[in-house]
Amino acid sequence: MTTPIALRRPRERGVVLLFCLIILVVLLAGGVAVVRSMNSSYFSAGNLAFKRDLVNRGELAAAQVMTLFKTGALAGSADTADMKAENYSATTLPVNDRGIPTALLSNTAYDAKASKKIGNDNDAVTIRYLIDRMCNDVGTPASLGAKGCVYAPLTTQVLGGSSQRAKDDLPPPSSLIYRLTIRVDGPRNTQVFLQSSFTKPDL
Repeated sequence: MTTPIALRRPRERGVVLLFCLIILVVLLAGGVAVVRSMNSSYFSAGNLAFKRDLVNRGELAAAQVMTLFKTGALAGSADTADMKAENYSATTLPVNDRGIPTALLSNTAYDAKASKKIGNDNDAVTIRYLIDRMCNDVGTPASLGAKGCVYAPLTTQVLGGSSQRAKDDLPPPSSLIYRLTIRVDGPRNTQVFLQSSFTKPDL
């Protein structure tokens, strides 16, 4: 009669549990990374929306400046001297390496050069702008000479009949160039700079 031999059960070492824990840690880290990435994407999208809105708000300053040159204080030949009340400089303003007037880079420098800004108490948007004439000194363009100011290129006119040739052969008058630079401050410390060059609009 044979005696049954008791089989020894293999000792559990917990290897499978260890691998499961490692996988869970990896999945947890991946989940945290995905959540942080989504939050960053939402934040970036919100900032882009703010900037797009600030660009649209900046058009308010452009519209006011055009009215100022058409029927306001800078209409006609009244632009030969600085006008702090209209944010206007009759000479070219110093700029940084990106072409932005240094007077727009800080509120203190801006207040020393201009007195107008656009904003209201309903939102956190403030528009500051400066207009400068592309001349190296104050005075009329005629007194400054041909090299005293920057002018737009002459436009080509289409000649009419022979009766108009004598008049049309004369070159059209040059247009003096002005520069408008706008700084718009918005929520979340969002800031947008806009700049354009223009000539005096026709009345």
